[in-house]
Amino acid sequence: MNYSNSNSNPIFRDIVLLIVRVFIGFAMLSHGFPKLQMLLEGGKIEFFDFLGLGPQISLILTILAEFVCSILLILGLFTRVSLGFLIFTMVIAVFVVHAGDPFDKRELALIYLSVYLLIMTFGAGKFSIDHMIEKRKRASDW
Repeated sequence: MNYSNSNSNPIFRDIVLLIVRVFIGFAMLSHGFPKLQMLLEGGKIEFFDFLGLGPQISLILTILAEFVCSILLILGLFTRVSLGFLIFTMVIAVFVVHAGDPFDKRELALIYLSVYLLIMTFGAGKFSIDHMIEKRKRASDW
C-alpha cells in the first residue's frame, strides 16, 4: 500500500497552510472587530491594562494584533512579524488575563497560540504575498 506523505507533496502543504491562515485569520478577526468598534464608539474604555500603559493603549495594541495582524496573516503579508504580535497577545491572554481562570476559559487562546506557532514554524507558504515578494527579490538578484 502506498501512503502519501504530505512532505513529499509540497503543493499539499501550501494549500493546507493557506486554508489554515485564512481560517484562523478570519476567526481572530471576529474577536478583534468588536474591540475596534468599542474603540471607535468613543465611550469610556474598560479594558485589561496588561502593560500598565492604560486601558486605551492596551486596547489599541490588542486591536493592532487581533484585527490588523489577522488581515496581514490572511494575505500572507509580513506573516512572521504579524504572528509575533498575535503570539504575544495570546500569551498575555493565557498567562496574564486568564491566569486564574479555569482551563476552559484559557482553552481558545491556547488553540490560537498553538496554530500561530505552527504557522510561524512552517511560514506562510507558496500562496502568500510574502512568497511573491521573496520570489521577485530572488529573480532580481544577480
